[in-house]
Amino acid sequence: MARTSTYLNFPHTTEEAFNFYKSIFGGEFTGGGIARFKDIPPQKGAPPLGEADKNLVMHIELPILGGHVLMGTDAPESMGFTVNAGNNVHICLEPDSRDEADRLFKKLSAGGKVSMPLQDMFWGSYYGSCTDKHGIQWMVNFTKK
Repeated sequence: MARTSTYLNFPHTTEEAFNFYKSIFGGEFTGGGIARFKDIPPQKGAPPLGEADKNLVMHIELPILGGHVLMGTDAPESMGFTVNAGNNVHICLEPDSRDEADRLFKKLSAGGKVSMPLQDMFWGSYYGSCTDKHGIQWMVNFTKK
């Protein structure tokens, strides 16, 4: 079933923030718990991950209210990220099909900026990100069930 979530970027404080949110909303981290950057398999052409970044949070999920899910990541400067108010929140769409992912991404990115084209990713999803023409950041993540 399709879902929408809010994706938050933090400057090395994701785990602390999500433990705070967990203390408020209760529940458990889903999606396999806390995934760390050290869990990423080596990527062709990518520089090796620095020791200081290996234990940072790559991905975390926490259901909050009404089926809504908060997701988050640390944003390592070594990977070209700089967290600022305004670039720390994305709306993450998880459509039911690859065709719907393509349709949504094409329309949302029209007149905007593609950060990462839709592509098959190592975690098993078809994923891309963009900023629409109004400055809103979107992630599209289709995972075959």
